[in-house]
Amino acid sequence: MVTVLYAGTRDGVVTVADQDGAWAIEGHALKGWEVHDVETVQGKPGRVYAGARGDGVWRSDDYGQTWSKPSYGKVAPGKVRCVTADPEDPDTLYAGTEPIGLWKSTDAGESWAEIESVRNFPHVATVTYPAFGVEPHLRDVTFDPSDPKTIYAALQVGSMLKSKDGGESWELLEEGLGPDVHTIVTDPTDTGRVYAATGRNLYRSEDAGASWKQMAMGLEQSYAVPMVMDPTDPSVLYSALANGTARRWAGREGGAESVLIRTRDAGATWETLPANPDMSQGFPEGIVFDPEEPGRMYAGTRAGGELFTTGDGGETWVKLDVTVPPVAKMNIAHR
Repeated sequence: MVTVLYAGTRDGVVTVADQDGAWAIEGHALKGWEVHDVETVQGKPGRVYAGARGDGVWRSDDYGQTWSKPSYGKVAPGKVRCVTADPEDPDTLYAGTEPIGLWKSTDAGESWAEIESVRNFPHVATVTYPAFGVEPHLRDVTFDPSDPKTIYAALQVGSMLKSKDGGESWELLEEGLGPDVHTIVTDPTDTGRVYAATGRNLYRSEDAGASWKQMAMGLEQSYAVPMVMDPTDPSVLYSALANGTARRWAGREGGAESVLIRTRDAGATWETLPANPDMSQGFPEGIVFDPEEPGRMYAGTRAGGELFTTGDGGETWVKLDVTVPPVAKMNIAHR
């Protein structure tokens, strides 16, 4: 079995594979484009989607060896910030865009239709973004595991939207929640429990997003992007926190000064894990679990594009002998 890693980076999507214990880059596609998301599809191990900020959604059906844009020449999303597959239908995709928009495809990306109800939701018109060159955008899309018609959408910078009817209508979730939402994670065993990683710490909701409380407080670091749940135990989650945004730590000697943290009790308490110094400096923005090997995770850093792995649930990390452009997202497959 060969492990294949997909790294969405600031310069395209990179495919990295383990060949008899030695890691090597097998492909580097979409060069020149920021790829903020890479999405694998359950039941179709060779298929992976890449969302390019400016060039739409691309697809590979051969483990990242070759790529095509199924919607080429058609009306489709452009500045893509996230791509999510429907958990019950691998050919149904959702793409979040910049400026804020949500698109849906029911034929594996061949054609797309905009879900205009998001753009027309009154709150969206009030959202602003505090950095030059970036517009407000839809950063992440997540489903209620028990009901794919219930959709959570992260807005940057505008908190979170929720639809209970597949996108026909929306409600704003902001009670106690920071506005700069990056990642949403739902608990497959408890539909009321939802987690969020934001630019101002981590949050948990016990009432399906109606209200929120902060987690992992008391640390010097607070800027969070990744959040992943252990596929074997939903009470175990991991995140990484940086000391300030990338604009603040880009030229700092210690870089991101980030910490890797873990909870074993659904967010009630968090512990700081040992981390490779290069990982702490570079900030592991992309983290992914290996579903085939309990305790195995991979991480890629935003500054430096270094890749790491752990086989003991994050207690020890080893750097892979591979460097890619700055990482935004990681995903995994096996062939």
